[in-house]
Amino acid sequence: MSRLSSLFAAPAPTVGIEIASSRVTVVRLVPGSSPASVGSATVEPLPSGAVLPALNEPNILERSAVVDAVRRAIERTSSRRKRAVLVVPDTTARVSLLRFEKVPPRHSDLLELIRWQVRKTVPFRVEDAQLTFAPAGSAADGGHDFVVVLARKDVVAEYELVCHDAGVQVGVVDLATFNLINTVAAAGAAPDGDWLLVNAAGDYLSVAILRGTDLLFFRHRGSEGEGSLADVVHQTAMYYEDRLQGRGFTRAVLAGPGQFGADTRPTTDRVDADHVKQQLEQRLRVRVDAVDPRPAVVLADRIAVNSTLLDTLAPAVGLLLRERVV
Repeated sequence: MSRLSSLFAAPAPTVGIEIASSRVTVVRLVPGSSPASVGSATVEPLPSGAVLPALNEPNILERSAVVDAVRRAIERTSSRRKRAVLVVPDTTARVSLLRFEKVPPRHSDLLELIRWQVRKTVPFRVEDAQLTFAPAGSAADGGHDFVVVLARKDVVAEYELVCHDAGVQVGVVDLATFNLINTVAAAGAAPDGDWLLVNAAGDYLSVAILRGTDLLFFRHRGSEGEGSLADVVHQTAMYYEDRLQGRGFTRAVLAGPGQFGADTRPTTDRVDADHVKQQLEQRLRVRVDAVDPRPAVVLADRIAVNSTLLDTLAPAVGLLLRERVV
């Protein structure tokens, strides 16, 4: 999804930060490295309730705790860079897929058309939102699809300001699942056919269907939703077959399985990732792989690699790699 627009555009830094509900992750790329190399990475836990991601409410509830965590993570990565990219939870934004039979030739007219279409889909004024969009492919009937991301400006600013207070200037803000997709694509692992990505984060579940790097479907669900992770994925697969005339997935990628319980609600007990993968493989009848950034980046020898760390680093790595090629 290298052409997927972020919420903000700026020159590509070498430091990536992710602020999730339970942790702060900082990844530092070695400047000028080719292939891209992660020189250091740090994960700092957050107190429960310090960050509560939401679309239409304050997200940073314990500001000093989050600032301290970002500052410690930056210091532990030995980063002297003052600019960074930032990954935030999917819950902070509304993602829509729109189709137009005809696209206005002027960018300003297209923007107004999109604003008009999404105005009734969010519980806040579009004028108070940061809106970004990008082409999501062309339909067989000649229509044009766009992926649209809408987030309240003051919510995005909350995340930016805690980084600022920690001594870092954020130039790019983007969503976690989009950058898991970026990681898969940068690793050369995005197949030409249709594939599925499941992000079972600690307090939400996002499912994306892609055709190559074109986004066909995006579903997001908070922790209050009903049904197990496998049930949600099965429903998505049924929608894919019935409504999108899908011919089957060539691959599925799973991120964050250890952060969700069997009913997909947040839990302090780590779930057996292999069991989750087995459930999904039985439902989808296709191989399910864990997200792994290593085909796209080289990790420094001093980084103790395990499946949990690889899963945690993937969103920040994905955004850093995307910015290298934009």
